Amino acid sequence: MKTKTLIFSIIIFSFTVFFTQSSYSGENIPQTFVNLVTADDKEKQKSLEYIRKNWEPSFTIMMLEVIYLTRGPAFAGEYLKLMEEKTGKDFGYNIDAWYEWVWNQDSIDHKQYADFKSLLYSLIDPKFAAYFNSNYTSKIRLDEVRWGGVVQDGIPPLRSPNMISAPEAKYLEDSNIVFGLEVNGDARAYPKRIMAWHEMFVDNVGGIPVAGVYCTLCGSMILYKTEVNGVNHEIGTSGFLYRSNKLMYDKKTQSLWNTLWGRPVIGELADKDIELEKMSIVTTTWGEWKKRHPGTKVLSLNTGHRRDYGEGVAYNQYFATDDLMFTVPKLDKRLKNKDEVLGLVFVEHSDMPLAVSSTYLSKNPVYQSSIGEKEFVVFTDKSGASRVYESKGKKFTDWDRLYSVKDSSNTKWTLSESKIVSTDGETLYRLPAHRAFWFGWYSAYPQTKLVF
Repeated sequence: MKTKTLIFSIIIFSFTVFFTQSSYSGENIPQTFVNLVTADDKEKQKSLEYIRKNWEPSFTIMMLEVIYLTRGPAFAGEYLKLMEEKTGKDFGYNIDAWYEWVWNQDSIDHKQYADFKSLLYSLIDPKFAAYFNSNYTSKIRLDEVRWGGVVQDGIPPLRSPNMISAPEAKYLEDSNIVFGLEVNGDARAYPKRIMAWHEMFVDNVGGIPVAGVYCTLCGSMILYKTEVNGVNHEIGTSGFLYRSNKLMYDKKTQSLWNTLWGRPVIGELADKDIELEKMSIVTTTWGEWKKRHPGTKVLSLNTGHRRDYGEGVAYNQYFATDDLMFTVPKLDKRLKNKDEVLGLVFVEHSDMPLAVSSTYLSKNPVYQSSIGEKEFVVFTDKSGASRVYESKGKKFTDWDRLYSVKDSSNTKWTLSESKIVSTDGETLYRLPAHRAFWFGWYSAYPQTKLVF
């Protein structure tokens, strides 16, 4: 997502385009609140007076979202004064403090809250109207769904992007960070310097329809197989966030999907028990990846978009501090917000997430543990890249941080992207895992176990 300067530039542009002289609506609560943003001064006062006289706790979040999008400081101040009077809280113009307070209360949504969000945010992008409806199921708190400052696909996904060979990728330095994957022998590298501007690629890799979803705010790149039960879900970037993590949408139904969970959480598909299959991806350096995969393909700079794709350019200020751009309900101070962890959630034990500090893994390049009865081993190479494999009772004692691994019986194993294979032919397969900032992982999985 972009900076707050861009956010408010978009707001001003959007309300200029979609400005309407709305009539006073009384019991039409969504329109009454939206009047506070779009109507003329007289209508705003009428709507404000109605809200004052009929105030209920469920109005708080709607008033907060109105204040966030209100251009005129005089009216914003008046709305804020009313909210302080009714809630007894005094956070001033600290919008994040208001959100944190709301999120740490029991959820109290007005029965028309979803319709309000639909009406309000359709002023910014008409496509947003389809995301929210009072008849839709929501698997997450609706008040935690925040606009991230862009329109639908305003951060444009790369769909079937141009790929080039490793020797052609003259623009990359060996130290540049890439997200590497291999599907059915098809090795690909997606440089972070490009993905930070696009946050998603959608492609067919090794004959499998996939989407690589990169949330810059949470530091996580996840690879999903997008076909479920014969249906390929064409996903994109919704423009909204949940706990500082981007929400995806699918083009057919406009349902909103949680990025870290891979599941639809609001809309037509929220009740369908759909979950995208996670696939393996690794965060590493270009030099390390091309050494392991000299035949790899890599993203071309010819993306069809004009951006400064220099290493470290996108989000450089955000990555340079431990501060968040969008607040979350709770933080866990055992690690710094943006310390990296390796996150593991296995389908068989989805209620037992695990996070392992990347610093810890670098100091312990062979790490073994289990989640439930599922045993696994993590191998971390010299670039800091971590790969997870099932272990099935095997105890691994050493590896050269390249390809050669030994177990406690001194049997040799060879490591590849998809599996490790012993000299006697036994095979142990790769398990999906991905890096993330600690705050982002904890926000999605507050019940997580942490190893650090």
